[in-house]
Amino acid sequence: MLEGRQLRWEVHAQRIVDDASVALARGECLGLIGPNGSGKSTLLRMLYRALQPTHGSVHLLEQDIGGMSERQFAQKLAVLTQESATDFDITVAELVMMGRIPHQAKWARDSAQDHAIVCQSLQQVGALALAERPLGELSGGERQRVLLARAFAQQPQVLLLDEPTNHLDIRYQLEVMGLLRGQRISAIVALHDLNIAAHYCDRLVLMAQGRIVAEGRPEQVLKPTTIHAAYGVAAEVDTHPATGRPRISFIPHAFD
Repeated sequence: MLEGRQLRWEVHAQRIVDDASVALARGECLGLIGPNGSGKSTLLRMLYRALQPTHGSVHLLEQDIGGMSERQFAQKLAVLTQESATDFDITVAELVMMGRIPHQAKWARDSAQDHAIVCQSLQQVGALALAERPLGELSGGERQRVLLARAFAQQPQVLLLDEPTNHLDIRYQLEVMGLLRGQRISAIVALHDLNIAAHYCDRLVLMAQGRIVAEGRPEQVLKPTTIHAAYGVAAEVDTHPATGRPRISFIPHAFD
């Protein structure tokens, strides 16, 4: 579905991402994890064309994204970034309707089909009752659900999300990830919380210092030695009795 091949990005001869290759399968949720400054967001930005790689290429549905128009690209791939603006003086429904722009003819009015897709997208995230609310009145969790609805309204084949659970309390973190997985859309999601990554992702890519240092199923990647090497912290990993997924417990430093 989406493949980055030997991606490199550097500034003033310093490599921020160094020869990273990722491949997303159809229907897969691929978690991108790693400490702050490891290159996760930079890698994502190359995948969604916000940054031009210093070296390497990105292919979406076997087509080099460099040869795709903005419209073609947006019809196939949607992005939810950390900086997604929600300070417009518009309603929730109007924001979600923005997801339909790549599918509309220039200067065309919103069609009945567009309105139906917007309603369906809001319903999918449990936010249909918010449709006429101004964006400024929403809580953090409500805003993330609405932004996810906008991405769903875009009807992409691939969705990229940069820390969608950031600044949310645990209830909304679980809710957002559950909504994402419920759609079975092919997605790459950058995450900080390793337990959430272990529970919701099919595969994980672990980055450290701009390089991919581990890749595989959560139980293959989330090992105490690997976590310590990447994050510099001690951790115990066992199997959660309710989910069968890896469960990570961090061991605090002792204080005298």
